[in-house]
Amino acid sequence: MLIKPEKLRSGDKIATVSPSSGAAGDSNIRWRYNQGVKRLEDVFGLQVVPMPNSLKGSDYVYKNPQSRAEDLMAAFKDQTIKGIITNIGGDDSIRLLPYIDFEVISENPKIFIGYSDVTMPHLFCYKAGISSFYGPAILTDFAENVEMDNYTVEMIQRTLFSGEMIGNIQPAKKWTSEFLEWDEANKHQRRKMQSNSGYEVLQGSGVAHGRLIGGCIEVLEFAKGTEIWPDSKHWEDSILFFETSEEKTEPEMIKRWLRNYAAQGILKSANGMIFGKPQDEHYYNEYKEVIQQVMRENDLLDLPILYNLNFGHTEPKFILPYGAMAEINCNERTFSILENGVE
Repeated sequence: MLIKPEKLRSGDKIATVSPSSGAAGDSNIRWRYNQGVKRLEDVFGLQVVPMPNSLKGSDYVYKNPQSRAEDLMAAFKDQTIKGIITNIGGDDSIRLLPYIDFEVISENPKIFIGYSDVTMPHLFCYKAGISSFYGPAILTDFAENVEMDNYTVEMIQRTLFSGEMIGNIQPAKKWTSEFLEWDEANKHQRRKMQSNSGYEVLQGSGVAHGRLIGGCIEVLEFAKGTEIWPDSKHWEDSILFFETSEEKTEPEMIKRWLRNYAAQGILKSANGMIFGKPQDEHYYNEYKEVIQQVMRENDLLDLPILYNLNFGHTEPKFILPYGAMAEINCNERTFSILENGVE
């Protein structure tokens, strides 16, 4: 069982970090970081402290993975900081691994949240025995043009500010993956939203329960074979969650990676799987086909799989607490988290 952190309260101090890209500190994007911070202050009543190296810009942050790790360790150590929110993803947070002190994380459980390449720091937390949260980031969700999406706001409040069971996660009514240039001239332009078709039962029947584990499927490839790749016991009776990035990875690669999960015995160990909405719904049907192909190859056509969920590289999004007990109900086409995310 992973240790759950304490819930957030209005007035709490939270840290912002850049474990991947340093874009938040670039002169042409800093306005967007400031906008995200203002939302944290105005919508959630939080005090925001940027960690020392997090806003030094893309070039510095890329060249100094040790500084990124130091920010992360300092944020965990600081007793006045109640939560840590990542600025954005990227593609190289695996480079922090040599500088991570897992005892520091283990001894200082607190909320840590982000998605995409932040999958790596989530695995740092997982190895340290702490439940972290696969969810919104500063430059994307908190800094959404005009205002934050109400669905995202509700999910943050339910998951991070309440000790109650998170419960049933309804599909978002609308979604977008549209990318408007992060130019301050666009800040008052809303992104175009589309109607959402809701969750799709890809296969399986009945009800499945399991503890949540997963991340961005491209980024998880960095971790295989390293000390942060979870042992086989952690995949047993799990509900796997996978989502794809803005790279719009070819379906053939998804097939190869899933075959690796099959070869490791992970797919057979799991009780179910949820798969996030693909960016722009690109390869929407093709991803379904390769998922089912791998399931057929491994006699796993009974494994409950829900598809097109609102997490990861889509807006708005809900939050997945690592290690929390979740439920897939194929008959009702629902997804629920059956416990609280925070104490």
